[in-house]
Amino acid sequence: MADPYATLGVPRGAGEADIKKAYRKLAKELHPDRNKDNPAKAEQFAKVTQAYDLLTDADKRARFDRGEIDGDGNPTQPFGFGGAGAGGPGGFHPGGRQFDFGGEAGGFSDIFEGLFGGARRGGGGGGEGFSSGFGGFGRRPPAKGANVPYRLAVSFTDAATLAPQRVTLRDGKTIDLKLPPGVETGTQMRLAGKGEEGPGGAGDAIVTVEIQPHRFFTRDGDDVRLDLPVTLAEAVLGGQVRVPTPDGPVMMTIPRGATSGKVMRLKGRGFHHKGGGRGDLLVTLMVDLPAEDADLAAFVEAWPGRTQGNPRERMGV
Repeated sequence: MADPYATLGVPRGAGEADIKKAYRKLAKELHPDRNKDNPAKAEQFAKVTQAYDLLTDADKRARFDRGEIDGDGNPTQPFGFGGAGAGGPGGFHPGGRQFDFGGEAGGFSDIFEGLFGGARRGGGGGGEGFSSGFGGFGRRPPAKGANVPYRLAVSFTDAATLAPQRVTLRDGKTIDLKLPPGVETGTQMRLAGKGEEGPGGAGDAIVTVEIQPHRFFTRDGDDVRLDLPVTLAEAVLGGQVRVPTPDGPVMMTIPRGATSGKVMRLKGRGFHHKGGGRGDLLVTLMVDLPAEDADLAAFVEAWPGRTQGNPRERMGV
């Protein structure tokens, strides 16, 4: 069980920014795509990613710092007692609460001795300790195998439409994943039993999603924004234009006299909400004028309204 701080090379008090910086540096060096002929590097990459996932999860990091879990995320003290965390003689901490059975240091064991008819001394066979009279109580169960981290790059449109994703595991097997509503970069999905084998069974695969940027869509919460170029004629006269959406192109009606910056809303074309439904596609019209068009220049010069009004008046200029 590795110390995640040591794995990333950061001190215990490191902030999130320092942890991310250390992870990026190591991930760039150890990434399997750059070390296809070096399995050891790929294994190091998996350990570095696992350490990063633990330290960027506030709850897990706090539990590790308190000694409740190890670097693999497994409990260090099953049943919540034993060792220095047990609160001293007679102390018992299920779920973090202390129960004092009173008496001297042997009080706790004496209670079990009375309950189970002296089995503590081997009366029921099976050796010393509570385990001989309490079915193994106090004996640490076999540890599961380590969890295995994966990074899943998801296209912007796949994330918005929740398209199924295929993941190739380290053993070469593939599995199809269903993205959850509200998915975003950093969303984690757990594949039970798809980690490393261990005495107590296999660990899990932890898949962390990274949504890739799009060349013209941007995300705004669960809405999607798009700057849409339109011609001068389309803006002045209005009409229907073809608009790209994460689900595919649709037709949209532009009103007559539309100006640059006008926002049109296409409902239900954004990301899925966690509670159901979807966000919208917010389309900002951008009038695209042709460069050095002599006819257009001549028209504007002869246009009587070209000197009327000041669209910047509300800005005080």
